[in-house]
Amino acid sequence: MDLARTEVTRRRTGNAARLGLMAVPVAFFAVFFAYPVAAIVARGLRADGAWHPGRIGQVLAQSDVRHVLWFTTWQALVSTALTLLVALPGAYVFARFAFPGRQLLRAVVTVPFVLPTVVVGTAFLALAGRGGLLDELWGLRLDTTVWAILLAHVFFNYAVVVRTVGGLWAQLDPRQEEAARMLGASRLAAWRTVTLPALAPAVAAAALMVFLFTFTSFGVVQILGGPAFSTLEVEIYRQTSEIFDLSTAAVLTLVQFAAVGSILALHAWTVRRRETALRLVDASVTARRPRGAGQWTLLAGVLGTVAVLLVLPLAVLVERSLDAPGLGYYRALTRQDGGTFLVPPIAAVGNSLVYAVAATAIAVLIGGLAAAALTRRDAGRFVRGFDALLMLPLGVSAVTVGFGFLIALDEPPLDLRSSWILVPLAQALVGVPFVVRTMLPVLRAVDQRLREAAAVLGASPWRVWREVDLPLVGRALLVAAGFAFAVSLGEFGATVFLARPDSPTLPVAVARLLGRPGDLNYGQAMALSTILMVVCAVALLVLERLRTDRTGEF
Repeated sequence: MDLARTEVTRRRTGNAARLGLMAVPVAFFAVFFAYPVAAIVARGLRADGAWHPGRIGQVLAQSDVRHVLWFTTWQALVSTALTLLVALPGAYVFARFAFPGRQLLRAVVTVPFVLPTVVVGTAFLALAGRGGLLDELWGLRLDTTVWAILLAHVFFNYAVVVRTVGGLWAQLDPRQEEAARMLGASRLAAWRTVTLPALAPAVAAAALMVFLFTFTSFGVVQILGGPAFSTLEVEIYRQTSEIFDLSTAAVLTLVQFAAVGSILALHAWTVRRRETALRLVDASVTARRPRGAGQWTLLAGVLGTVAVLLVLPLAVLVERSLDAPGLGYYRALTRQDGGTFLVPPIAAVGNSLVYAVAATAIAVLIGGLAAAALTRRDAGRFVRGFDALLMLPLGVSAVTVGFGFLIALDEPPLDLRSSWILVPLAQALVGVPFVVRTMLPVLRAVDQRLREAAAVLGASPWRVWREVDLPLVGRALLVAAGFAFAVSLGEFGATVFLARPDSPTLPVAVARLLGRPGDLNYGQAMALSTILMVVCAVALLVLERLRTDRTGEF
């Protein structure tokens, strides 16, 4: 009886602690996500002060809208499959192989992910469009084709798979797979029956993030797709900014919201059924130099893929930024032209760093609390639903979020239109899902008996987290912070509406320069893009050094 009563008390205490951890993330998302999105959608569906629910059916009945829905869905599925196919070998190499320059290469792999999507589209246009490198060498053009869009999506999302899956793969105990081989299993069978099930939550999380990013793709499709291809995000932007039809934009936002919600619900159900407790070890004992012709061939193949798919488009950007003699494009960044900006374009570098640091702090706090609340796999429906809701910012139109901020946060007590914190808040909304999805698989892999033993010895929930969870998930926390920082640096969709003319971010500055005719503006855009790459690479190298110091990893 005493044991049963103790168990009931422990469960009640755990549930109370979970709800306490959820309070801050719930309030944050309610105020800075649900409220602004609901405000802009309600304004779009209400004309002349009256609601028009029949407008939803009218919009969906249009053949061009159905074509947009179909293209958005199938290109996201194909892009996700191609990204997993290309990036999973890279995740294995970065997790298990120790080779010179691995830290630098890991940072290089992550750089494309933080580039504004308009820059990614421009880079592939310069690479595979009219007069591009492929056109000059072999007469091959891929612009205005779906292949350019798919390859650009793989370029953009390669780091998502490498970071998310590789982060967990590096901490899986290889002795479990070796034990299976000693019992007679082949290398493939041991990997399929031991390692793959353990990686399933991380693979599912990476696939989900890639799908959401490609499902809501904007800049890449707008530049490379031309008039023939349009995703929901592109169509929402066109209806809002070009046609000024908020009603149609609101309907498309609801459709995108419903589709993403359904996908997240399915993901939560499948991943929850497959999660198991894993044995995690220090990453320093799992990375070894390649052995045998097969491993060296795999390493060479991954390095070749990184060189062609990731480094080559970045090299095109750098080459374009150096076209002017004497670093003319870079010198022009220090001058104020009085047209595009109220400050010299170079000021965008400092603005982006300040905003990104603030957004990272917010995202780590909110995402860390949410991940801690979702750690237990026996959570109720409300908690599981909250898990899915945390991912919605990745699937809701950034245009809608940006406009929603301007409309909803314009009067006391939430009049933030003139406050600098508005930009980091919008960027943190996109960073929180990365923090949660990066930390959650590792948190759930921690043996629950360790927490229970600490609780039996009298440790409070906070001390259990500090003494048991944090030492095991410190590496994942650093990875999550790096992802949040990278996402904040490259966020464009919402920031373009919120950044003030005297405080532009790097992506906003690049987009505005690209939107103005003239070689000087284009060259300055390429120069700023190169600076963004360098800033990101330095930040990621610092992150890799911190990870090395904490884990002893090569």
